[in-house]
Formats: sequence, structure tokens, C-alpha cells
Amino acid sequence: MSPPALATRSSSPRAPAPPATRGPTCSSTGTTTCSRSIPSNSGRAPFEPVVKPASGDVGERIVARGAVDDKGQVATFLEALRAWKETTGEVAAGVRFTVLLEGEEESGSVNLERFVAQHAKRLGKCAVCLISDTGMLGRGKPAITYGVRGLSYTEVVLHASNQDLHSGMWGGRCPNPISELVKVLAQLWDKDRKISIPGFYEGVRDLTSAEREAWKKLGFDQIDALKKIGMGPEADVGEKGFTALEREWARPTAELNGIIGGYTGKGAKTVIPAHASAKVSFRLVDDQDPRKLTERFFAWCRERTPPGCRWEFIDHSGGDPATVATDSPVLAAARRALKAASGGAEAALIKTGGSIPVAGMLKKQLGLETIFMGFGLDDDRVHSPNEKFELDCFRLGARAHVLLIDELRSMSEA
Repeated sequence: MSPPALATRSSSPRAPAPPATRGPTCSSTGTTTCSRSIPSNSGRAPFEPVVKPASGDVGERIVARGAVDDKGQVATFLEALRAWKETTGEVAAGVRFTVLLEGEEESGSVNLERFVAQHAKRLGKCAVCLISDTGMLGRGKPAITYGVRGLSYTEVVLHASNQDLHSGMWGGRCPNPISELVKVLAQLWDKDRKISIPGFYEGVRDLTSAEREAWKKLGFDQIDALKKIGMGPEADVGEKGFTALEREWARPTAELNGIIGGYTGKGAKTVIPAHASAKVSFRLVDDQDPRKLTERFFAWCRERTPPGCRWEFIDHSGGDPATVATDSPVLAAARRALKAASGGAEAALIKTGGSIPVAGMLKKQLGLETIFMGFGLDDDRVHSPNEKFELDCFRLGARAHVLLIDELRSMSEA
């Protein structure tokens, strides 16, 4: 982990005066952190990158934790800056960028909000933010993401006895916190898989018919996607009334990310534990407020406190959703750059189910819109062992950033 850091083209007395800048001032933001270390399937150190040869549909690729999320994608932008420097002698061909790199995203970005507030004057000079931390529709199918989900990540601990108990002596005589916890959490969804917390859907906008039609035309195959992760068509489950893509891009969700309690080692141990815990996260959309949602969830749990038990609540982190304008000149420039970089393929406008909290923060605090120009693939194994970033995608990202800089240098400051 490392705290956020800023870099802007120097204009200090000790450095040569930079040439006049061209086009809008931009912020390029990226994260250099990864989710918690997971051993690779090959036994190799998980953060040690290695290049693997092409295999079937999968191209030659870099394999390591953070390869695509997000170190590799940050590197595509830095490679473009280097190319312009070597070609013209000017970093980014004279376009003024403020580069913000943050190394704490996967651990809650505990310093980011304070950092942005401290540097609001400097960051506020930017006209737009550029982030490469999203994906494409597929190989050779570039995309611009115009919406990311927000996040509320919590942990709930249900306490019962003051010690672990023998299940033969105490089973049926007092509450088992594991059993009581799962009974409470199972009530999070109704029969149609809608989330049952009162007020949960406050701030969720209705899907427009235009969005539904546009997404339908993308030709996404949910059954094929399920097959790739080892599941059959019967696994296409989710909130009633929405397609798989609509559920991912436009609807909020609640997920249990881990449950811990009792004896979890090898073999048997007949124990009723003193406490049990669960990590519960919510992906949010549109105008939902992660702070309000967290408090509503905790209140919902309190109303269902099992007899003889008490709760402990932990708010790990959160971030606002971000939906950005699709008619901005910079977004149009990004689509032109992607089209040229990919040999003429039009860049689709899509959303993503993932969260990039800094985007919502920059919009709320500074009014900055974000262009999400990403180069990941659905099968990149993000947050899993042997995460990858295909070299063709890396090269496409570098080309697209080079061409976007060329587009931006031709734009006036207005």
C-alpha cells in the first residue's frame, strides 16, 4: 500500500520552463494497489509478473496480481507519455496532465478523500479526469464506460456466549451465533431477489428504453459467459424483471463476501462458537448514498437481533457511484482515438458492475467528469489467482492513449 501521489509537468524556477500547453488540462488517475495476495495456481509468487504464451482464444499475456487491475492499465498511459516525450521532446506533446496515482484502493482508500480535499485547488484546474481501470466488450471490441457502481463494504459480528461451548452440552439450550447470523442475512432478499432493506432503492433511476435497446444490441450472451466460469444456464439468477447485463450495469446488489465462525480447521470439533461474523458488501448505482445505505443496513440488523445476542458493526469503506455525461467533447475525442487505435472498430458506450470510488469523489468534491477508457477482458481473472493482461490489450491501450493525447492537443482550452 502507498498513499496517493500527484505529478504535474514542472514549471518551477529550477526546471526549464515548459512550452505553452495545448488543449484542456486533464487528470489521469490510476490505482497501483491490488486486492489481498492470493497464491498463483502454479505456486509462483503472486506479484511476480511473467509473460505466458498464447493458448486458444487467450493471447500472449502478462500474469500477476494487479496485471490488469490496475497496474498494467496505468502503464498503458505512462507508455503513451513516454512515446510523446521521445518523439517530440514534450511530455504528452504539450497537453497538461496532472497524474494521480493511489495505492490504497483495495484497502479502503483511507487517505484519498483527505488528499483530494488538501489538493482541491490543484486538481480543480483540470477539465476532465481520465481513468483506465475498466474493460472492453471483447477482443477487438473497444468501449467507453460511462457508469460505475458505488460501494458500501461492511462487517457484522453477532456475539452470543462469552466462550466457545460444547455442542453436546449446550446445543438446543442457547443461541448458536452462526445459525442465527445466517438466518438474519438470508432475509436480505425477497422471493424476487429484491433487497429488503427499507429505503434501499432510494436514488436508483429507472432504466430508459433507449438504454435497454442499446444494451440489447450489444449481443451479450449470458449463457456463454456462465459456461466460461463452469456454470450452466440454470445459474442465470438475479433480480426479477431485468436481464443479466441490466442487473450488472444498472441495478444495486447485496453480496456476502465471507462468513467466519466456529471451528474451521481440519477434522471435527463439536463447538458452538461465542461469535460469528460476515463481510457484507453492497454495489450501488446512480444517486445512492453509501453512507446512508450502511446505516440503514445496520438498523435493519438491529431490528432482527436474535434473542440473547448482540451486534458489533464495522464500516470498512465506501464510495459513490458515478454516471458521466456521454455528450462531452473529450468523450467524443476518446471514441475517435479508440476507433483509430483499433483499426476502425467503433467504441461502444457501456457501464460496468465494478466500483472506482475516486470517480464519484472527484465529481462530488470538484465537479469533475471522468472518461473511463479501459482495456480489460471478462476472462482476465480479476481478483483471482493468475490474473492476466493480454499484450494485445496493453498495446491497444498505449496506442489509444497516444492518439487521445493527439486529439486533446488539437482542442482549444475552451
